[in-house]
Amino acid sequence: MKLLESLPRQPFIGVACAAIAGILLADNAPHPALGAIGAAALAIAALVRRSSLVTHVFVLASFYCVHSFRESSSPAVQLAQELGPEPVALAARGVVVSEPRLSARGTATFQLRTRSITKDGQLRSCDATLLARWRGDVRYGDELQLFGVASPVEPPRNPGEFDMRAYLARRDIRHELFVRYPENGKVLSRGGGNRVMHAAQASRKWMQDALARGLEDSPDLHSLISGMVLGVRDETPDEIEEQFQQTGTLHLFAVSGLNVAIVAHLLWIVATTMRIPRRWAIGLIIPALFFYAAVTGLNPSSVRAALMAAVVLGGFFVDRKVVAGNTVAAAAALVLCYDTNQLFSIGFQLSFAVVIAIVWVADPLLKWLMRWCEPDPFLPRSLVSGAHKIWERSWGGAARGLSVSLAAWCGSLLLILPYFHLVTPVSLLANLVVVPLAFFVLAVGLMSLLVAPLAPWIAVVFNNANWSLASAILASVGLFARVPAGHFYVARPHWPTGPVEMTALDVGPGAAVHFRSRAADWLLDCGPERDFKRTVRSYLRSRGVNGLDGLLLTHGDSMHIGAAASVLRTFRPARLIDTPVPDRSRIHQALIVQLSEQRIARQLCAAGGEFDFGRDATARVIFPPPSQRARAADDQTMVAQLLLRNRWRVLLMSDSGEATERLLLASGEDLRSDILIKGQHHSGRSGSAHFIDAVQPQVIVASSPRFPENERLKADWAEMVTARGIKLLRQDETGAVTLRFHRDRWEAIPHLGGGTFRSTSR
Repeated sequence: MKLLESLPRQPFIGVACAAIAGILLADNAPHPALGAIGAAALAIAALVRRSSLVTHVFVLASFYCVHSFRESSSPAVQLAQELGPEPVALAARGVVVSEPRLSARGTATFQLRTRSITKDGQLRSCDATLLARWRGDVRYGDELQLFGVASPVEPPRNPGEFDMRAYLARRDIRHELFVRYPENGKVLSRGGGNRVMHAAQASRKWMQDALARGLEDSPDLHSLISGMVLGVRDETPDEIEEQFQQTGTLHLFAVSGLNVAIVAHLLWIVATTMRIPRRWAIGLIIPALFFYAAVTGLNPSSVRAALMAAVVLGGFFVDRKVVAGNTVAAAAALVLCYDTNQLFSIGFQLSFAVVIAIVWVADPLLKWLMRWCEPDPFLPRSLVSGAHKIWERSWGGAARGLSVSLAAWCGSLLLILPYFHLVTPVSLLANLVVVPLAFFVLAVGLMSLLVAPLAPWIAVVFNNANWSLASAILASVGLFARVPAGHFYVARPHWPTGPVEMTALDVGPGAAVHFRSRAADWLLDCGPERDFKRTVRSYLRSRGVNGLDGLLLTHGDSMHIGAAASVLRTFRPARLIDTPVPDRSRIHQALIVQLSEQRIARQLCAAGGEFDFGRDATARVIFPPPSQRARAADDQTMVAQLLLRNRWRVLLMSDSGEATERLLLASGEDLRSDILIKGQHHSGRSGSAHFIDAVQPQVIVASSPRFPENERLKADWAEMVTARGIKLLRQDETGAVTLRFHRDRWEAIPHLGGGTFRSTSR
């Protein structure tokens, strides 16, 4: 009854719910014309009959109409329909509307709002936004003329990878433009774009430099301070960022509600100290918060937080009682008015879920926690002992922090599980320690920025104080990250699969195969270092892998073992199996030295060796012999035959070429296998007809990288394989391939569709 009585005082709750319902309906069944007619009719009905029900239905129809238009008739959708699904060469002229991000090779990635495109010699106007890549000197606001290949944004090629295509589609970007050579692009003019953004970016650059004074020899701590004060995360090492994620404190790097609330609180303290009238103070704080959001890059999280704070402060400005639920709903409705696709953003969902949980759960939790320190209600306050009063005040402060932390954790848990596959019980304590320290880091950072133009030496003093605070935060986060069972990764809920499973990830010319049985998780090769964070680590986390039982390294190719050091640090495999054959690979040699220094045992296996993957799988190494020597690492790679469930055989060839195949054929080994998993020899010659006939596989899983060209699968080889009745799963078309082994059958499932292949009896 209390909730029903409060609803009339909180009209924006109904408005927000109607808006969400309209957006969800339009996302599943868009119909712009029907939405426009319905919204117009309901607008008239709402004017004639002033009913809250009619008003809410009108809001639903309006948001349905708007989202339907955005999903079916936006400029990017129209351009995608014109260009089609295949890559197309075109010239585009437009303006850079995002801050370019530079790769290690100097390629800039940015959003280009086109004004015109030229395709097949025909020039036409265009208002779509493209994700462009060009190795040139690019800045925000530049007007560019680019010539390249436009292709649809690719979907994720492996399970667990971030879905960039869905992410960009929600921002009305459906094509990417790749400019191959620097001379294929030209800067026509500079200084365009939004002037506020130019001022914000210049301010951010100055602020970063100001916060770095005196901290030149501590880049990690400076990046931490810049991340907390300005939301700049590009320079933060992956190891530090992962520790914050594992302790549930990564939100400190994203300028969100907490940061904006701290800034607003600090500005309010300054205004109160200077005795500025309340309305004048609010009138100054609101634009300051939006400028702070602009300085931090106008990220959706910072804009949402600034908007929510503006709604709260606006209520005080007009002397209206601020009702928390109504305020949150009003902010949500305003955000969705600006961009209906924000509803599907994990940031939007987390922000409002956490705030709603704090509003509804924190106070009841606090009252329950405060019972632990309350004195006897019949005891006069004057008779309460001093020690009990100290305990009451101490526990009261801790209980307030704990109630908010627990409410936020509960509100975010159901969203963090499907998105990040992570549970962080330690975050309840970590936030109690780290958030107060972060408040002082932000406060001291703002003080440093205020005095830097007038007294740089005082700014250095503040920066050194922040050095101490940031060091304390790093030490605390590192300590909490090492707490046993403080965090763990869990797989997304799914139907039970076969007891034995293998997934051959698509890592271009490299290889990484995950083997899972009822009692073991192994990684067979680990791919290049560049793909570890994006592909290998993301996949293993999505499968709930917290540690590996073993790591198998086939040979010294950096595309196969480049990420070994990262795998050892992150997943701590219990066993490491390597080939005893020496090679000239610098990465392999450096890894051997690292293993020796860290006293990690390396089990060497040559031809004739066997080892177990668990009770459901054994591996038999059939190449190379200990005496094998070759000039190329691909000619001495480990070849292993897996026996799964005492029935199914899988042959792992890695990058072996025809020379290895001839030696295997001559050895007299029984090569017959149900599945052949192979990479590509550096010469491009592997998988001879005689060898395929000896193996007799039902399925071949073969890598086919775009680069280098000679390692791409040849059409005549693919025809030879299919002519023998073998199912070829080439990973340039299928992405990752999952193999599931049951007692009486097995199946191969491509990640990018194409249907499931099921074994046949032989």
